[in-house]
Amino acid sequence: PYPPLSKAIVHEINLHFNLFCPFLAYYEMEGSGLPNKDFLLKFLFLFVAVVNSVVHGQGTCVGFYSSTCPRAESIVTSTVESYVRSDPTLAGPLLRLHFHDCFVRGCDASVLIDGYGTERRALPNINLRGFEVIDDAKAQIEAVCPGVVSCADILALAARDVVVLSGGLSWQVPTGRKDGRVSIGTETRTLPGPNDTVALQKKKFSDKGLNTQDLVILAGGHTIGRSACQFFSDRIYNPNGTDPSIDPSFVPYLRQICPENQPKKRVALDTNSQFKFDTSYLAT
Repeated sequence: PYPPLSKAIVHEINLHFNLFCPFLAYYEMEGSGLPNKDFLLKFLFLFVAVVNSVVHGQGTCVGFYSSTCPRAESIVTSTVESYVRSDPTLAGPLLRLHFHDCFVRGCDASVLIDGYGTERRALPNINLRGFEVIDDAKAQIEAVCPGVVSCADILALAARDVVVLSGGLSWQVPTGRKDGRVSIGTETRTLPGPNDTVALQKKKFSDKGLNTQDLVILAGGHTIGRSACQFFSDRIYNPNGTDPSIDPSFVPYLRQICPENQPKKRVALDTNSQFKFDTSYLAT
């Protein structure tokens, strides 16, 4: 999408911003001394040059806490690993938690805010799990680096870690997000729902600046997910007949694991490899 020169310039800008990221984090720490005038002038000049390129990323960069809280990422990883090893079904919910956070108001941890009328209490989020993992990681980090690491970053790091623990590829997570203080339950209406048509889901993604390819790729995260039987029981126990779009040979299996009187029982969305992050969910 970039002409050669523009792409090179963008790369150079990102490189310089990443180099300065630890300094940004350092001077955000409460009680740290102010830099001298020369440093401020030089940094301000550089910042003005790159602000248009980095504003879309909210000033995030890989290694944001390398100077201010170097153990932050390893604490998140070890905490997530401990919980997922004990309960493999937590991998999907932790990935979902990050998605539900980001799709509403951006990745600002507003989904963690509890109380009447918040995102967390809204119907689309009523079955979210994994809050205790984030709380535990946050408590451990606060013990060594109080007031430094955001919950939004912990959510993002945890999402990466569950994918890796499930056999998926790793990636570097830019950090430096700020936690939001506003959480409005009605805004969760923009989240994709289990009964949405493809057209509606495409519109919801488009409204967020995402395209159909993004929709398909992110839907692949369900490879380690599960669903409550109540969300599809009407399709297998309909008095007017089973949903014709379901493979008839699959219906007996679904009825076996989802009895009519157990709507909250959960079933793996990828029955062949429910704890493995692979492409089988999208296989035809």
